[in-house]
Amino acid sequence: MRLIYFALASILLAGCGGEEFQDLRDFVKNSGADMRGKIEPPPEVMPYEYFAYNNETNLPDPFKPRKPVSHSGGGTGINQPDFDRPKEALEEFPLESLKMVGYLYMNKVGYAVIRATDSKLYRVKAGNHIGTNFGLIEEVTDTEVKVKEMVQDSAGDWTERMSSLQLIE
Repeated sequence: MRLIYFALASILLAGCGGEEFQDLRDFVKNSGADMRGKIEPPPEVMPYEYFAYNNETNLPDPFKPRKPVSHSGGGTGINQPDFDRPKEALEEFPLESLKMVGYLYMNKVGYAVIRATDSKLYRVKAGNHIGTNFGLIEEVTDTEVKVKEMVQDSAGDWTERMSSLQLIE
């Protein structure tokens, strides 16, 4: 009986070993034959060419400042802020930390209500100073406060920059 089962199993296994999947075996064997990697040659290395910045070329030296530096120590231009005036309460806070939380209109003058990081409320109008960059309030509307700040660039010159505080609802 065992012999019959053994013979039957070997006949079945012999039937599975035919040429049925030979085309698949050939495909797998030959699929990588055409795949050859192409490596580009490295770029040609050019020799370093020295270039001297001098007065004959009329090109600006990239290592020298482009603006004339004032030798009086920190930009004494027309735009320089007034350092001698007394500071107002909101000038100790950066403008980014202040929030406009309200608007008042009294005696034909618009006032903004500002909340500082010390959790106090301040009432300001056009002409008040605000922020750490010598900010001057130019205009107060019911939705924003427009501020002209004075900032110093790397050459020591003072320039104007417009900023605003939007009403937080």
